[in-house]
Formats: sequence, C-alpha cells, structure tokens
Amino acid sequence: MHSSPFDQPIAHRGLHNREEGVIENSASAFEAAIARGFAIECDLQLTSDGEAVVFHDHDLERLTGRSGPIHAVTAGEIAKTPLLLSKSGDCPQTFEAFLAQIAGRTPLVVEIKHQPNASARDALAKRAVALAKAYTGPLAFKSFDPHTLKAVRDAGYTGPLGIVTYAYRKPEWDGEISPLQRFVLRHLLHWPVSRFTFVSCERTALALPAIRLCRALGTKVMSWTIRDKAHVPAVLRQADQIVFEGFDPGP
Repeated sequence: MHSSPFDQPIAHRGLHNREEGVIENSASAFEAAIARGFAIECDLQLTSDGEAVVFHDHDLERLTGRSGPIHAVTAGEIAKTPLLLSKSGDCPQTFEAFLAQIAGRTPLVVEIKHQPNASARDALAKRAVALAKAYTGPLAFKSFDPHTLKAVRDAGYTGPLGIVTYAYRKPEWDGEISPLQRFVLRHLLHWPVSRFTFVSCERTALALPAIRLCRALGTKVMSWTIRDKAHVPAVLRQADQIVFEGFDPGP
C-alpha cells in the first residue's frame, strides 16, 4: 500500500478519456487510475444543501449539459445527473460516496475549490474534514486559496495540506486579483495564514524562487498538469511528483 501521493504519478481528476466515454472526476475514471496503480486527484464543490460533491466546475454546463451553478443544486439532484458522454452513465458523486468507492486503495489529493463567499468556504471545509476524519486511507487536501487551507485546519484536519500555485501572470485566470495579491500568492507570502505542508505548482512556474526555496528546505512539490510524456523528465528535476492527464506515465 502506498502511503503518500508522492509515491506514484497522480491522475488528474482520475484516469479519464472523454473520447472513450470515461469522464473526469467520475467513478469510472477513478477505477481506471486504481487499476494502473496511480494516485488520484479530484475536486470538491459545495451543493445548495451543504454537501461536498466531487465536481470541478462552478457551472454545470460543460460536464452535464444543465445550466446554472453547482451551488444551486442539491446533492441528491447532482448525484442523479449523468455526466455528458459517459459510457457507463456515471453521475457526480458526493465526497462521502467517493471515499467509500476508493476505500483506501490509493492515495488521494483532494482540491477544495474556491467558493463564492467565506460562509460557503467554511461550510465546505468543515464537511470535507468531517468525512476525511472517518476515512482510513491516505488523503491530502489542497487549495489555491490560503484561507481555505486555514479553514481546513480550523476544522480539525491535521494531515498533509497543499497550496496550489502558479506564476500569477495569466490575466484570464487572475485578472480580478490585485497586483499585491498576485505578488503575495506568487511568492507564497501567505504561509503564516495557509501553513501549507506541500506545494502543487503549475509546470511552467517551477523555477519561481519561492518554489525552489521550498523544495530546498525539504517541502515536497507536485507539478500540474503534465499533458505530454516528453515533459516528465524535466519536471521531475524540479518537482517530486507529477499530476498528469492525457497519457499513461507508467512503465
């Protein structure tokens, strides 16, 4: 049994392949990752009734064909909504159902997505941590938001906690963030708040001074999202593990 997500490549949202009907963050994608011996990365969102569900987008359209935000539906509704193009008829799972499916068979890296307000952020953190406390397999939480990491810790979580980061020079991603906030995030100056224990860094930002310093000081670094096998050797010179999709990095 692997005890750390850094022990093996991490399948981004499971080992999915839309063309073959295996959709991201689906039960089928997670089983495929386990079958190949990979760790799993997944995403959590909050439903209208306060449940944590395994779903990446804030909007339902791309993955289900339904309009509206994930936050506007109940867990029961989303769990009965098929994922588009799924050959197996997979529907999004609650975090509770996902943990029951995985049952400790492979390490999990669970990203808590940024929420629209502090109340939703704290509610999602508390629900995720409550379920994680009852789970016996290897699990790590991560987030782009330093305050989400604090909320997870405040909810009583004591396991691995990662900050997701990049160079913060992409207006399409961070155009609404102030220059000061981008500077703080780029250089990991939020550590007194976030108290992260590992870093999840975008591939092209691995040379940032803060990332290099963290790794030099012994902090583990995983890198996302690797979509070309040819990139792997260079990435692994600057990071300890890859988060990948679109190819099989195994032997």
